[in-house]
Amino acid sequence: MSGYELDFFLSLGYFRMQQEVFTCRYLILDDNLHPVHWLRLDLASVTYGPKQSRLLRINEKFSVTVVPFTLTDELEDMYAIYRNSIDFDAPESVRSCLLGASTGNVFDTYVVEVRDNEQLIAAGIFDNGARSIAGIMNFYHPDYRKQSLGKFLMLQKIIYAQQQQKLHYYPGYIVGNYPKFDYKLFACEAATEVLDENSGTWLPFSWEWINQQSDERLRAA
Repeated sequence: MSGYELDFFLSLGYFRMQQEVFTCRYLILDDNLHPVHWLRLDLASVTYGPKQSRLLRINEKFSVTVVPFTLTDELEDMYAIYRNSIDFDAPESVRSCLLGASTGNVFDTYVVEVRDNEQLIAAGIFDNGARSIAGIMNFYHPDYRKQSLGKFLMLQKIIYAQQQQKLHYYPGYIVGNYPKFDYKLFACEAATEVLDENSGTWLPFSWEWINQQSDERLRAA
């Protein structure tokens, strides 16, 4: 898939699932139906407040590199440790999330590696488009939980995308009346846009709009 093709699908509210793209309007969580709202950040508008600046500062002792993705034992081993430490559903492995049964990768995938000296302590995987990036996975060693490395990886993806003069960062979706996904607004809510699926346009993020749209979709479901 070319970078321009990925940009096009992302702009329509489609996202990567293994070696394909998909979209959805609802999720069933805790036996309840919840509307999905796709997000992106306008990278030129991103600014950091005290929380984001503090997070970058407290983690500046770690080394950060962005490299083309290669599936390694090091990544899989850390992901297994991470998966055993969480209390929500997650893919069985990095391979199962990104590749499924495929042996090749049609996406231009990169990984943000965060290391404490030589030890890999966090990894953030993203797909590279022509004018955008899409965040796919973030995981970290649970010994570093207090460092908020998941959010730190989001900021590092944004920094990389800005350095590459990209226009948008797509972090996925939030879910109406289900705050577990709201962390995707952490980087900069003011620069976040939400897809209006009725018109196909991206609008400035607004909780009032999200709540209104969630209510309307649930009535129509």
